[in-house]
Amino acid sequence: MEMEHVTIFPITHLDRPRKRPRFGWDVPQAQVGNFCGQEVGNVASYASSGAISDHTSSLFVKGVAQNGSPPWREDDKDGHYMFALGDNLTSRYKIHNKMGEGTFGQVLECWDRERKEMVAIKIVRGIKKYKEAAMIEIEVLQQLGKHDKGGNRCVQIRNWFDYRNHICIVFEKLGPSLYDFLRKNNYRSFPIDHVREIGRQLLECVAFMHDLHMIHTDLKPENILLVSSDYVKVPDYKNSTRSPKDSSYYKRVPKSSAIKVIDFGSTTYERQDQNYIVSTRHYRAPEVILGLGWSYPCDVWSVGCILVELCTGEALFQTHENLEHLAMMERVLGPMPQNMLKRVDRHAEKFVRRGRLDWPEGAASRESIKAVLKLPRLQNLVMQHVDHSAGDLIHLLQGLLRYDPMDRLTAREALRHPFFAKDHRRI
Repeated sequence: MEMEHVTIFPITHLDRPRKRPRFGWDVPQAQVGNFCGQEVGNVASYASSGAISDHTSSLFVKGVAQNGSPPWREDDKDGHYMFALGDNLTSRYKIHNKMGEGTFGQVLECWDRERKEMVAIKIVRGIKKYKEAAMIEIEVLQQLGKHDKGGNRCVQIRNWFDYRNHICIVFEKLGPSLYDFLRKNNYRSFPIDHVREIGRQLLECVAFMHDLHMIHTDLKPENILLVSSDYVKVPDYKNSTRSPKDSSYYKRVPKSSAIKVIDFGSTTYERQDQNYIVSTRHYRAPEVILGLGWSYPCDVWSVGCILVELCTGEALFQTHENLEHLAMMERVLGPMPQNMLKRVDRHAEKFVRRGRLDWPEGAASRESIKAVLKLPRLQNLVMQHVDHSAGDLIHLLQGLLRYDPMDRLTAREALRHPFFAKDHRRI
């Protein structure tokens, strides 16, 4: 049997793109792997004194060519792995299905011959910056796994290997993302009790990470997975004008509200003066946009935006432009504090005039102004969609979405909020 050696893979400090690439669930094709059949190995630690180290580390993994490996295929023009259903991905895994794709890579559903179960394998694009981000994600996942013994908060990494110049990370197989569930449910809201349970678990995960001095920086519905795919169909009384014979009369409700957080490729350790852009646009905190530096509170802001989206079915701030985004915040939450507007960095100075947001004077178009004006205040928005617990939820959201990160609730403080009290009435 011919031996296939995996060369040393140097890991340097991640050169993060200014804009965070969206998590990639992309599907490539299979090839012979290294590290097959073993549990997760120890990755050379990139965490030094609470921060990702700038020192170069290296990994060395040995592997043996396996029988039944697919033919060598060139990656596509973007560096995605090319595969065919039924291919082997090392002798251990058989490609069963494509689960999704994105900027970062692809995710395949594979049969694990050794454990006799389906797993999800993230195959990262064969491009330097994505491979480096993947190695940081592996390090973070291993650190989280050491402290999350029950595996109840974050997705569990099974193992990882470098296969034909692609980092492959093997995960437990979970259900759909909250975003996919909303999309397939015609963007109809979750029941308030599901919002409560999902919010509690999400904040527990965030508090857990923050206790370990980690900041996720990319929390969004796409990166929160339901553990189970099972759901039931119930009448959607808010659309009761439709006939029960109409399929849209019914909406899906998950059988279980259990979730796990995924995608730790942008996770960073706490350190001073973090100013680069983080978070996907709709979930980005004001201090990030204004260039004021960010830390743990940016995750909490994202949680607030997510909870609103679960209640309404739609993203709170549907925009792709900074000034419009800030104007939407003021429309929903009220005026931004003077002390924040006075400290904006040079890139954000154009958003402020005479001590206030340059809106609507600085708007890019009339359509932009209309998009802002149609937004209701936070209280009204929640009350349009929530039948009970609306008062507690509004109060919680006001704490999660405070402009000044110093005033914003911490994840631990939020978990003690009355909205999460056990004596809430159940539907």
